[in-house]
Amino acid sequence: MARGGVRQGAGRRELSGPYREKTKPVRLPLSMVETIQEFLKGGNNVPSTTVPFFESTVSAGTPFPADDRHDSVNLHNHLIQNPQQTFLVKATGDSMIGAGIHHDDLLVVDQSLMAKADDIVVAVVEGDVTVKRYHPTAEGLILRPENPDHTAIMITPETNYQLWGVVTNVIHKFR
Repeated sequence: MARGGVRQGAGRRELSGPYREKTKPVRLPLSMVETIQEFLKGGNNVPSTTVPFFESTVSAGTPFPADDRHDSVNLHNHLIQNPQQTFLVKATGDSMIGAGIHHDDLLVVDQSLMAKADDIVVAVVEGDVTVKRYHPTAEGLILRPENPDHTAIMITPETNYQLWGVVTNVIHKFR
């Protein structure tokens, strides 16, 4: 016995969805549906893991009584302002130790930001990726280390140079 069939005008119109292209049915675990929908909307809540946040500050000087009030903070929202233009990269070496960037720290890099004087940037110079302080001058661009044991890099018109982005946060482990 034949089943189904096509009824004139039934179903979705071709290319009518929000992406205006053909679609494909996909099976998802139910636990992932909200996360994927948020991602497709371009939301900043992916992933939506939160950690406790205490509203009082911590004194680096004289200790003070702590406030028990707390809420939650989504670290993704706190660290990443432009999700589609942000990436993480691991720092190696000690050329930026004076800026608080240590070997194996994670750098949050935003490609959508225009570099300004004294920003910390990730760049490719002559094929090597580096993290340095951005210092434009009348003579050209200087990428400065934050360690006197390292030398600055002068960028001239002949230099093979590409700016990858501005470092907005550093994630530093203590142990």
